[in-house]
Amino acid sequence: MDLHTLTPQLKQLRLSGILETLDVRHQQAIAEKWSYVEFLERLLQDEVERRNHKQLTLRLRRAAFQPEKTLERYDFSFNPQLNRQQVMDLATCQFVVRKEPVLICGPTGVGKSHLAQALGHAACRRGFDVVYVAAARMLQHLAGGHADGTYERRLAGYVRPDLLIIDDFGLKPLRPPAPEVFYDVVNERYERGATVVTSNRALDEWPQLFGDPLLASAGLDRLFHNAHALAITGPSFRARTRRAEPGAAPPAVQAPLFSDRR
Repeated sequence: MDLHTLTPQLKQLRLSGILETLDVRHQQAIAEKWSYVEFLERLLQDEVERRNHKQLTLRLRRAAFQPEKTLERYDFSFNPQLNRQQVMDLATCQFVVRKEPVLICGPTGVGKSHLAQALGHAACRRGFDVVYVAAARMLQHLAGGHADGTYERRLAGYVRPDLLIIDDFGLKPLRPPAPEVFYDVVNERYERGATVVTSNRALDEWPQLFGDPLLASAGLDRLFHNAHALAITGPSFRARTRRAEPGAAPPAVQAPLFSDRR
């Protein structure tokens, strides 16, 4: 029997992926004397796995992560003060299910962006849609929407995903209309989607970034509600790399910028 006579029907049913393993599974079925149901079950399982892998690949591509920034490649031994159990609890992605914020603070180079992307990878693997973006780039993109009348459509792109990861908040000054734009993102996502924010600013410094006390109070009250705070202290990964290079100058000492808090 030529199994490839099934090709037109499989394509019509949008099951053409089955053709990739059809011959192998047919030989297995003959050799191991599978029943018709077992043969069909294996073929369908292959198709489910193919589709799941394809969907994961698309989610990771849309999220625009760096491929090596996963939890498996995160070096917990480098900064042992980090609460590893808390990170593992977050990696279950229950915070995404509960639509809760995660705030990751620490000095430059300690692995905040890596950890945020690692949580994003974990969320993608569990079927959640994720967007990862630098704070300055997001705010610039949204502010541009005021000029061409696309602000609401652009804002919806940051509100829609299950998880939004905003990297390096406060690294650059928030000049108008950035404070209002950031508030809109936080307000629209409040209790509708999970948000991860990384910053090298202490949490108690964040209100000063807005320039408007009322706007800061309203936005941060929503962002801090039920938030999980992760404090990363210690030396810089990048500084370690520089020290390993011949003739590299020793890095400047950087004081801790924050305390661990909820």
